[in-house]
Amino acid sequence: MPRTNFKELLDAGVHFGHLKRKWNPAMAPYIFMERNGIHIIDLNKTVHKIDEAANALNSIAKSGRKILFVATKKQAKELVSEKVKEVNMPYVTERWPGGMLTNFPTIRKTVKKMKTIDKMATDGTFENMSKRERLQITRQREKLEKTFGSIIDLNRLPAALFIVDINKEHIAVAEARILNIPIFAMVDTNTNPNLVDFAIPSNDDAQDSINKIVGIMTDAIKEGLSERKALKDKEVAEKAANKAKKEAADKAAADKKAEAKKEATKEVKADDKKPVENKTEAQKTPAKKTTAKKETAKK
Repeated sequence: MPRTNFKELLDAGVHFGHLKRKWNPAMAPYIFMERNGIHIIDLNKTVHKIDEAANALNSIAKSGRKILFVATKKQAKELVSEKVKEVNMPYVTERWPGGMLTNFPTIRKTVKKMKTIDKMATDGTFENMSKRERLQITRQREKLEKTFGSIIDLNRLPAALFIVDINKEHIAVAEARILNIPIFAMVDTNTNPNLVDFAIPSNDDAQDSINKIVGIMTDAIKEGLSERKALKDKEVAEKAANKAKKEAADKAAADKKAEAKKEATKEVKADDKKPVENKTEAQKTPAKKTTAKKETAKK
């Protein structure tokens, strides 16, 4: 079942493209018509591309990997950060730090620096510093938070990127292509969809359009995370059931072994009792023979 429909996309203004003179010929397959000098995007193809991208993001989220959202446009910043926070994924809504992907180890060192400053604030190190030093470190922490705060939990390269406006985020696109990281993106009529792996032809300037597309993608990620959690819970339940079953089998085997040992002990006791009785009879017989010899001697 499609995740959205033609009418919903039409109401959100997803169909509006750029001026005809600004178009990129590579977007020709996704353009329905031109009206008043503005290209109109074919929403039927958009619906199909949305389903493809959402299913792929769902699979990535289900596997437990991270998806990095990139949207530094003024009209997209708040929308994207709010939506992405709900699914606990990393995002970049301020300036893209050059080399964030291709020079990831250095970026990680910067993020660790933030954690070190946080630790200094809690372990009493700040108390031994002068007021000026504390102020400098605090300002440094705020500056780092603005750029890297949203990727503090990104411990390894993301499994995929979701980008709003690939023309503006061309550096992120270039870095992802170098590292062969899959790119999901909203592509308008002035962009080249061949630069990304999952192109969603849509209006990447209107807030309603961005909100609609990003919302569908985050919902798909939520589904993937829920499926992953359900799968883990099922595995835990199965392990617990198998453990209980094994314990019950071990207990039954132990009880059977104890019963067999008890029976063996009874048999040993019975065997020990028989020779004693035979010995008693043997002791009685020589006594009779001795008495007979004495009587013969007397005669």
